[in-house]
Amino acid sequence: MKFPALKTIAIPVLLSAVALVGLCTLWGGCGSNASKDAATTVNSDESIPVRTALVQQKTVALPIHASGILTSSAEQRLSFKIGGIIRKIYVDEGDVVRPGQLLAVLDKTEIDAQVNQAQQGLMKAERDLGRVEGLYRDSSATLELLQNATTGRDVARETARIATFNQQYAEIRATRGGKIIKKLVNEGEITGPGLPAFVLFETGANDWVVKINVSDRDWARLNLGMASQVTMDAYEGTIFKGKVSDLAPAADPASGLYPVEIRIQPQGKRFAPGLFAQADITPSQSRPYVVIPVEAIVEGDGQSAFVFALQSDGVSVKKMPVRVAFMEGTEAVIASGLEGVKEVVTSGAPYLSEKKKVRKM
Repeated sequence: MKFPALKTIAIPVLLSAVALVGLCTLWGGCGSNASKDAATTVNSDESIPVRTALVQQKTVALPIHASGILTSSAEQRLSFKIGGIIRKIYVDEGDVVRPGQLLAVLDKTEIDAQVNQAQQGLMKAERDLGRVEGLYRDSSATLELLQNATTGRDVARETARIATFNQQYAEIRATRGGKIIKKLVNEGEITGPGLPAFVLFETGANDWVVKINVSDRDWARLNLGMASQVTMDAYEGTIFKGKVSDLAPAADPASGLYPVEIRIQPQGKRFAPGLFAQADITPSQSRPYVVIPVEAIVEGDGQSAFVFALQSDGVSVKKMPVRVAFMEGTEAVIASGLEGVKEVVTSGAPYLSEKKKVRKM
């Protein structure tokens, strides 16, 4: 009778023990997860180790960088002084010509007739003047008739000079040596006075210039004779030394920029008008700029970039946009954007955000 009673009592005790073990296991598991969550929270709150650098002021001469086209310092558009039919053209595009060389000539039938007509008119006017002078000496002609005859002779003489002058310019001759880069007319065409027929470029060693356009701020910092370094895609790795030879007194109305010419030497290279060139000019004038290490620059795009500035509390940072003037070795010269900033993050900047805390290493 006692044995069954004991058996009945043991079952609830066993169940209670099992339940206790399960509960302890459950508590153990919950305790483990809670510990992991706490560790994760602690880790997420940990500061990021970084290195910083002081923002420095440095007086530098900001270089001027501009692109342009190689051309000749003396471009000439040659034309006929009078109109007419083009009888003969003696040169073609790309031909090198010497000073005084005949390039083209008009059909002179008309102009020769005009010269002959003017000369005949002059001869008649001289005969008329001779007769009036004889009559005037005999008192058979008045002073007015003599004066009119004299004026007629003078007018005929000047008309003959004009016709002869135009006859000389019924042809085109090269005014100086160079290369014909454009031929705008053909034989048999009718051309008018002053219409361009050829474009002549001087191609001597001292005739090559690079034409660039600069802003008003850069124009104000330039002076004639400033040294420049020119590079060309056609001659990669070659640096051509040049000097500023011309500064435009006014801006180009179309672009609002100021044209500048830089005279350069071929240095043994073969030049041709139209070659693309890049010029770097370092003016003598300098002013203070903000200088930081290049490592502080993040998300750079051209002259626009960002840096992380260390705040006054020493543990927070702020992402600030800056405008980079140029790079000088391991330093970045900042044109604007770091006013009032004392320190910037260098090492560790790519992993930062404004929500992160930092600590100096």
